[in-house]
Amino acid sequence: MSRNRLDTADIGRRLRIARESAGVTQAQAATAIAVARTTVVAMEKGERAVRMEEIQPLALLYRTSVNALLRTESVYVDLVPRFRQLPSRDDGASTNAAKVLADLVRAEVELENLLGIVHPRNYPAQRPLMPGDVHVQATSDATELRQRLGLGSAPVRDITSLLELDLGIRVYTRRLDSRVSGLFAYDEQIGACVLLNGAHPRQRRTMSAAHELGHFVASRHSPDVLYRDGRSQSREERYANAFAREFLTPGRAVMTKFDELTQGSSRLTRRHVILLAYAFGVSREAMVRRLEELDLTPTGAWDWFMANGGINDNQARQVLGEHAAVVMDEMEAERPTALRLSLLAAEAWRQELLSEGQLARLLNLDHLELREILDDVEAEGVEVDGKPKLLGRA
Repeated sequence: MSRNRLDTADIGRRLRIARESAGVTQAQAATAIAVARTTVVAMEKGERAVRMEEIQPLALLYRTSVNALLRTESVYVDLVPRFRQLPSRDDGASTNAAKVLADLVRAEVELENLLGIVHPRNYPAQRPLMPGDVHVQATSDATELRQRLGLGSAPVRDITSLLELDLGIRVYTRRLDSRVSGLFAYDEQIGACVLLNGAHPRQRRTMSAAHELGHFVASRHSPDVLYRDGRSQSREERYANAFAREFLTPGRAVMTKFDELTQGSSRLTRRHVILLAYAFGVSREAMVRRLEELDLTPTGAWDWFMANGGINDNQARQVLGEHAAVVMDEMEAERPTALRLSLLAAEAWRQELLSEGQLARLLNLDHLELREILDDVEAEGVEVDGKPKLLGRA
């Protein structure tokens, strides 16, 4: 924004976005500042200037800060209306998830502004969908991105960190309605944002993240809601699914590992599936479906396993050993913020830019959750004689 001051219309728009994101009605806002609801309506339309004594209680009610509402350089983008334009299932799950994403993005941008940090971006070029088989394009685009990231044929061990640190995509994990696996949105000012369902197992979150990465590569200007049942068969969804499979389980690498593990065998066993799934960090079902797709096993192999007792975690532990069992699911699901957002919050607290109460409201956390984040960072930051310091830093 080039102007030095926000006009009443700008402030009104920010107040409306903050109120709607916090799930507060105009009547509740009016009660908080002792005015009529019509006054709140006028303020949000820019027809009546908000008074300084009204800003603080509204910021408190909306779980934001006066600084975020009034600073001219603040980025204040409302993501929710974009998701409302998508075909709705009328279950409210996607709308609620979009509000969570909008709140987290707003919190991270506010912390970046307070700390004077510019969010890094290392985005690949967009690859719009072309006529023809989307599976062919998805395979090519996924291979190209793997090469750009220097992955080669290696498995993707931590896709969240890859998206966040290598590409500069904003990634968050929060518990959502089980029907929603993930969301994706892109805005020119704030960049690309992904929200994953922390209530889902780690392997499902990994596949959801790769799916949303596919949307980012091919159709980043269109928001996406990934539902758990995956019923959508649009070209964009089929592309994103194919992209995710090739990005996480590259065909050539899977075939090589498959040949290595099944030498001397005439049938696909549970042990084969467990080892392959572990090698590529995906679910056992996703691995078998991929083998079917690559014609390495007949179609219906996974259904056969399910009809004959399935492949359970106890069997996986017997094959992999206790040390390789999946133990991170609940720990990651309970982590209330992304790694980068946690670091920003802790740094703002360390510099005394925001109090614990302000941070808790900004991140929509209770004080115990916030305290855990701050304690972890504080413990890491304890001064020790001889501890390496960053050159040129205070």
